[in-house]
Amino acid sequence: MTENDKQTEERIFEAATEVFIEKGMDGARMQDIADKAGMNKSLLHYYYRTKDRLFNAVFEKTAAEVFKKFAPVFDENLSLEEKIRFFLREHIAFLQKNPRLPSFLLNEINRNPAIVRKYIQKIDVNNLWTTLETQHKGELEKYNITREDIPQFMTSVVGMSVFPFAARVLVSNILERIGCDFDEYIEKRKTYSADFVINAIKKH
Repeated sequence: MTENDKQTEERIFEAATEVFIEKGMDGARMQDIADKAGMNKSLLHYYYRTKDRLFNAVFEKTAAEVFKKFAPVFDENLSLEEKIRFFLREHIAFLQKNPRLPSFLLNEINRNPAIVRKYIQKIDVNNLWTTLETQHKGELEKYNITREDIPQFMTSVVGMSVFPFAARVLVSNILERIGCDFDEYIEKRKTYSADFVINAIKKH
């Protein structure tokens, strides 16, 4: 692949990501993507022959970027509390820059469950749980978190950051009624959510 081909593919991918996140798989058209990329549709089809193929590439990369935010959870140089704080701070900051991602991912997962099943099959979930359990055996015992609790614990932490963005219209309207600004609320949530989770496990 030439340098020009790589640059063209990058333009297509960036344009497709914007269009798919804005309109979803069903609402997006190849012509929309071609227009956004500043090229004719024939050239778009040359690089990505079908909308399904292009969408799958975008979804997989987008999901991978989201899952990267789990990486600090498996850094053994951080305590369990530090990992909770780091993850929530970084994940919320990431979603501030990509506020439509949660709705996009949830909509597409519900539309086509097979796409996320295929992606999850690439991840050794049992190894992730084992790694977390090994690194923090003492802390998990201290907080009375068993291996069976770890999925509950992890999904609860993620939900603290994802929900306000996935339900932004609802949350924004509620905040507006009580005189609160959504952006200020999100900034405070980086600390509040971590405090909430840590206090909860201490009382568990």
